[in-house]
Amino acid sequence: MVEWPYHIIVFGATGFTGRFVVDEVARCAAEKPAGGPLKWAVAGRSRRRLEETLEQAAERLSMPELRTDTEIIVADVSIEESLAVMCQQGVVVLNCVGPYRFYGEPVVKACIENGAHYVDISGEPQFLERMQLEYHTKASDKGVYVIGSCGFDSIPADLGILYTRRHFKGTLTAVESFLNISSGPEGLCGHDATWQSAVYGFADSGSLRQLRRKFGHKPLPVVGAKVQKRGFVFFSKEIEQYVIPFIGSDPSVVKRTQRFLYEEEQQLPVQYSAYVGVGGLISVVKLFCGGLFFWFMVKFGLGRKLLTTFPSFFSFGMFSKAGPTIKQDTCFSLTFFGEGYSEDTDPSQGRPNAKICTQVIGAEPGYVATVSTMVQSAVTLLNELHSLPRRGGVYTPGAAFYKTSLIDRLHNHGIKFSVRDHQ
Repeated sequence: MVEWPYHIIVFGATGFTGRFVVDEVARCAAEKPAGGPLKWAVAGRSRRRLEETLEQAAERLSMPELRTDTEIIVADVSIEESLAVMCQQGVVVLNCVGPYRFYGEPVVKACIENGAHYVDISGEPQFLERMQLEYHTKASDKGVYVIGSCGFDSIPADLGILYTRRHFKGTLTAVESFLNISSGPEGLCGHDATWQSAVYGFADSGSLRQLRRKFGHKPLPVVGAKVQKRGFVFFSKEIEQYVIPFIGSDPSVVKRTQRFLYEEEQQLPVQYSAYVGVGGLISVVKLFCGGLFFWFMVKFGLGRKLLTTFPSFFSFGMFSKAGPTIKQDTCFSLTFFGEGYSEDTDPSQGRPNAKICTQVIGAEPGYVATVSTMVQSAVTLLNELHSLPRRGGVYTPGAAFYKTSLIDRLHNHGIKFSVRDHQ
């Protein structure tokens, strides 16, 4: 692959997340990586907009050379030949074009056919699991790695479980995670693309169940005591606020990683439940009313159209077409409470007798944490290909990177993993 012009191609560089990915890749290239100079390019539909993106990045980062030294590739998801030309020029393609259920598959297909590795930041289980079902064998045959959900969805959760297992002295059998997102005085705000993914994901939830049946998987064995399901809303003593089940891609991605580790590495699977903090009782009532309204609206074409056209209005300001800003000063903490059996205890005998608490913390999930995790995933793929699973295929981050130094790389780029006192 050394003869390929670029190590990394940022596809969708003019989009909301793409612009921040451009900044992060530029910073990484400026760090003079140990493996030699990092050569990279930007790609998208409009040469003019790509030039503007590089101009803005050059100004933000005080790197005037970006205007002249960064190559531009014109590529469009609707034009197969343009994707092929793009994929023939890069070792790794960072796909920032979403929602992935609409625009992701042509890029995955082009990468596999043309020998480029693929990384995305999808939080859409339908897309992620369908890519595994339909393209794993093709990618494996070509020696191409397709690694989805390498953003805030779902690297903190997936690698957080791996980190927790590594630091547990004994057999880890179950983990509950609690996500807490806090912000400054300007409040929280997500980007429109995330809102769109949620709207279409909920509307199409039935197809996910059908898709999973096609895999024909046997249930994973339950090791140790079976974890009891919690209620839909409950007060968490762990993070001292009301919480609800986390409805993002984390549970899906973690389960796929646990299946891989069980089937390929003979590691006992960990039971996993994910929750997110919603605040006090008033917040719970607001969420319940808003959730019912949202659930009703996504069932109808007109409702989905209204939801996606006016994200700020229908999400009560939680999502907007402009997305989050630096002024909001948002950060996240993902805390894991694990239990299992000490080194001298048989997991088939009695209740768990050992506990652990770990935490992953980072800055704003949408344009800081997601960008760091995506770019460091690509850098790890470039530098530690020998540590990935022995053949190509469609993988979760945990399955792809569990033998690599990605956690250490993330720790050095603002995503901190730590063991905490569980008392």
